[in-house]
Amino acid sequence: MEATGLLSFPSSKPPPSRTHFRPANPFSLSFPTTHKTSVSHRPITIKSAISRTKKEETVEIVKTQLENCYLLAAIKYTGFTVKQFQDFRRSLPESSKLIVAKNTLVYKAIEGTPWEALKPCMTGMNAWLFVHTEEIPEALKPYRDFQKEKKLENDFTGAVFEGKFYGPDDFKQLETMPSRAEIYAKILGALQGPAIGLVGTLQAPARDVVMVLKAYVQKLEEESGGQ
Repeated sequence: MEATGLLSFPSSKPPPSRTHFRPANPFSLSFPTTHKTSVSHRPITIKSAISRTKKEETVEIVKTQLENCYLLAAIKYTGFTVKQFQDFRRSLPESSKLIVAKNTLVYKAIEGTPWEALKPCMTGMNAWLFVHTEEIPEALKPYRDFQKEKKLENDFTGAVFEGKFYGPDDFKQLETMPSRAEIYAKILGALQGPAIGLVGTLQAPARDVVMVLKAYVQKLEEESGGQ
């Protein structure tokens, strides 16, 4: 009797995987992906603030120099070497001050004042000479000597004295003004001499007469103060 046997061998193929179906969540929302934008924090520049402050300081320096100033003159600065400028500055008396500043800043300081008559000089590069003494010829002489010694073509471009503008061709009037000693001598000569001498003094130009009288009054004050 034949025995028929059924043998079951495991299959070499893996059993089919069960797929688990997940129903879509009706409440789930899909948002677009957002990319963070990197913000670059630039350092705050203070260059403009410093520049503005420096300009304001320059204007104030000019205004300070204008106090008790008798004459303000502009000198053509183009072509000066640093050494020449320093040498000239050292040659000036204590009663004079030399400053290099932009025309716009100087004009801002003198605008609305009698010094505004210097406006024709607001071109090119200028050095500014502030004279704090009545001895105008003595104050201008150092530059003339320096100009001659260094053979410089740079000249005065203008000046203001007693509210009047003097161009380059008018500087001879300023450089030949009588000194205080000469005014004293003129007064004494007029008072001690004949009356015609005093009349001649009074017939001089009005500005010279004012200077003579002013010097005489000052002389009397000095003499009375010394007693």
